[in-house]
Amino acid sequence: MARRERVMRMSVELPLWRALTGYRVLTMLYAVGLFASAYDDYDRPGIAVTYYAVLLVWTLATLPRVQNAAACTKRFLAVDLAVALTGIVLTPLVVNDQHIQDGGPTLPSIWTAGSVLAFAIKGGWRWAAFASTPVAVANLIERGHPARDTVHNVILVWVASIAIGYVVEVARASERTLARALEIEAATRERERLARDIHDGVLQVLAMVQRRGAVIGGEAAELGRLAGEQEVALRTLVSGGLVPVSRVSEDVAEGAVVRLVEEPEDSHGPFDLRTLLAPYAAARVSLAEPGAPVLLAPAAARELAAAVGAALDNVRRHAGDEARAWILVEDEPDEVIVTVRDDGPGIAEGRLAQAEGEGRLGVAQSIRGRLRDLGGRAELISTPGQGTEVELTVPKEKSVWRGKAEQR
Repeated sequence: MARRERVMRMSVELPLWRALTGYRVLTMLYAVGLFASAYDDYDRPGIAVTYYAVLLVWTLATLPRVQNAAACTKRFLAVDLAVALTGIVLTPLVVNDQHIQDGGPTLPSIWTAGSVLAFAIKGGWRWAAFASTPVAVANLIERGHPARDTVHNVILVWVASIAIGYVVEVARASERTLARALEIEAATRERERLARDIHDGVLQVLAMVQRRGAVIGGEAAELGRLAGEQEVALRTLVSGGLVPVSRVSEDVAEGAVVRLVEEPEDSHGPFDLRTLLAPYAAARVSLAEPGAPVLLAPAAARELAAAVGAALDNVRRHAGDEARAWILVEDEPDEVIVTVRDDGPGIAEGRLAQAEGEGRLGVAQSIRGRLRDLGGRAELISTPGQGTEVELTVPKEKSVWRGKAEQR
């Protein structure tokens, strides 16, 4: 079945850039409004009008520059800060002395904070501290002396910008960690899926060749020995797992990027589990099922049937070809229960843990792993000398791959 690749992008930084874009526009309009409301305080309104015209054009023309970190270059930040500093320094030249004594706003007013915040979002708290320093000096020059309200505003801008810069740095580190964790999780799920498929096919064929070669003897015995060596090597690889390759974001300015490869679900609606279990019925395998269809999502039905097949393979392998097995299908309102029981010798206590440690993943992956991915559970009950019973339960409302649900 064709597979499609979907990109999941995670970033807490992008909303900050969007907020900064809106802040610059609003504070530019606010600065112009303050000028219009206090027009009488300006001795040289022509200079102020010229500055506000430049500020208006600059703010609107540079909106694309504050969309993300990549577009917000160092040169732009330097020019943007220079525009703010120029407005602060020009303020004593265009307003009367009373305006300054009353603590009136500078020409750019709180628009200046937007320039400092751009430094913070772009480069973190160190860049924020660097940009805040000339703004503090310019404000002190504009006032002429360290007045209380001026010092208060300077400290406020300084602390706020540094705090935001620090938060941005922490957020970026968290995004990288989350992206790495999702990669590891995706790789682990893929490894488990491959382990189940390998166990269901290749490993069992190699084990059969080894056994048959030892029985036949001669050249077949040598072939069986080689097959046994390859089975051990493959089991070691499957149980050892695959180390996921760390990938960096394609565009670090856009946040962490994780690529998820998913198989589209069948669009044919629920599937009757009975049709998949019917081929397992044989002379020594009895199948008891409801008279009505047992409907599950196609992916869930296939995985549940494969888990039943893995349980029957274990019966043939460990209890012998003469062992009998029974399959019971129960269609409950909220879940589907399939029980596989045999009359073999049972499983000794601790044998399953030992087999999993040796890389034999029949129960761990082909059965329990499949049910876990379906959001269900697998319970194994075995008493030496009294056979083994495997109960597989799948909830109907979660009868799709849990991995796919998480990716959405």
